[in-house]
Amino acid sequence: MQFYLAPMEAVTGFVYRKVYHSMFGDMDKYFAPFITPTQKKILKTKERKDVAPENNIGMYMVPQILTNNAEQFIETCEFLGKQGYKEINLNLGCPAPTVVTKERGSGFLGETVKLERFFEEVYRWNNGLQEGEKFQISVKTRLGLEDAEEFEEILPIYNNYPFKEVIIHPRVRRDFYKGTPDLDAFAKALESCKHSVCYNGDIFSVEDYVKLTTQFPQIDKMMLGRGVITNPGLVREIKTGCKITKEELRQYHDALYAGYLQDLGAETDVLFKMKEVWFYLGTNFQNGDKIIKKVCKAKRPDEYKKILKEIWPTLKMIS
Repeated sequence: MQFYLAPMEAVTGFVYRKVYHSMFGDMDKYFAPFITPTQKKILKTKERKDVAPENNIGMYMVPQILTNNAEQFIETCEFLGKQGYKEINLNLGCPAPTVVTKERGSGFLGETVKLERFFEEVYRWNNGLQEGEKFQISVKTRLGLEDAEEFEEILPIYNNYPFKEVIIHPRVRRDFYKGTPDLDAFAKALESCKHSVCYNGDIFSVEDYVKLTTQFPQIDKMMLGRGVITNPGLVREIKTGCKITKEELRQYHDALYAGYLQDLGAETDVLFKMKEVWFYLGTNFQNGDKIIKKVCKAKRPDEYKKILKEIWPTLKMIS
């Protein structure tokens, strides 16, 4: 099984990837949070920093682009190609209203004619490149906007083009992240897709992994997002049975704090990032909700450090 780190906006940036890779290093691919090109600028300063080769040393990193404009996609690919990247992912899954209303992310799935024209233009350009300069392109997709049956119109479009792989999150946009993945629809997609398929969605434990791979033994690629953000030792546990310890989680926390401080420069800015970290991290411990609330009450870095000094010795892992 190959494991991929999901691109999660404001969560899996280069600081997170560096810490994760140095401590665990068990992802076959790391997908960066999406880049949104505009007419004025291909990449914002923050996005340039996130994909800078010096911030992604030693890992196989795949940039992701969020756009419905073929010209902007191509320009961004050309910029990323100069940075040494040869595999690019297109985001067709983001369910955020601000994205969908602009017909980007999962919103682009509702415009199948435009979607096909987009790929026609992209592959006309890519096919015209010299050998060795061509890009491998993959898509991360949902099943549609309102109903999984929409994928019956979307998948034939994907099958028309030589994608590196298709990463399927078996929900529709309307679901956001609620409910459970539609595995019946995923089974149909898996049977009909001509490309290598990667599964993405709701793998939070070894039991979830075993259940899915038992149902779909042909799956050999899996993208993990919230599950591995919550438990950074999940892939190791799947592979070896070795669970993460409280000491490792503390080391992970401290490394993230130091990384964010080096990147952001001000501890007040780091505090907001660490509260986000605890939203996931806290669920590893008994009375996790109370711990998260307590940490989130900190208004200053010194308050945050005082709270941590008090709670770390008393935290008990959920067995």
